[in-house]
Amino acid sequence: MNVESRPDPVRPRRIRATSSRRPRATGPDDALAARLAEAARVLQDEPGLDATLDGIVRCAVGTVPGAWHAAITEVEGRHRVVTSAATGNLVRRVDQAQYDTGQGPCLTALFEHRTVRMPDVAAEIRWPEFVRRIDGLGVRSMLSFQLYLARDSLGALNLYAREPGAFTDESERVGVLFAAHAAVAMGNARKLAQLSQALDVRDLIGQAKGILMERHRLTGEQAFALLVRASQRLNVKLLDVARDLIETGELVDLP
Repeated sequence: MNVESRPDPVRPRRIRATSSRRPRATGPDDALAARLAEAARVLQDEPGLDATLDGIVRCAVGTVPGAWHAAITEVEGRHRVVTSAATGNLVRRVDQAQYDTGQGPCLTALFEHRTVRMPDVAAEIRWPEFVRRIDGLGVRSMLSFQLYLARDSLGALNLYAREPGAFTDESERVGVLFAAHAAVAMGNARKLAQLSQALDVRDLIGQAKGILMERHRLTGEQAFALLVRASQRLNVKLLDVARDLIETGELVDLP
């Protein structure tokens, strides 16, 4: 009896899956993007405003080509210019020379809203008094970026080098991008600091109101009015009146 042979089962052909992901680029722009992303993560993890400012100047030195030191300049109030963070006392002295003379790359970047490069201190003619003041300090070139913080807030990121010509077009390109990240980090940290301060103020005033309400059987509105009146009569901040009441248990007698 002939047994009809069965054909071998057809095995499904394996199809190699193709990935929809593009191959990772390894060019200089990708390396820069990675450095900036890492800097953003570092700054986001800083615990407060001062730590964020210190983190910015440290990251700037490690990110912008040619940077030896870095500092942040801010305007306090209407006219006072201060260095709010720096990687060393040397650059604080350089900054102070700018503030004292009213000239220099930092102030130009700060008030004219642009990037300013000083290739060589020895050949610089734009800021003669400033150059004379920093002669011998060891800073030979600078690069400054305006930081956009808020409509009524001015800031600048300043970079310093020991060699002339340390900052190139690439330094400017990287610095502009880094400055944008820095401004965002500063803005967020400052908002959190202001929120924390506002909560502390509200808590202190609430405690002071509670003392007055319990002691004199006042309503919350009456207790607050008493604090305000004491502040106005004594020409002392409301927060200071509340803090003094909490610490001493006594509200200064009103005339």
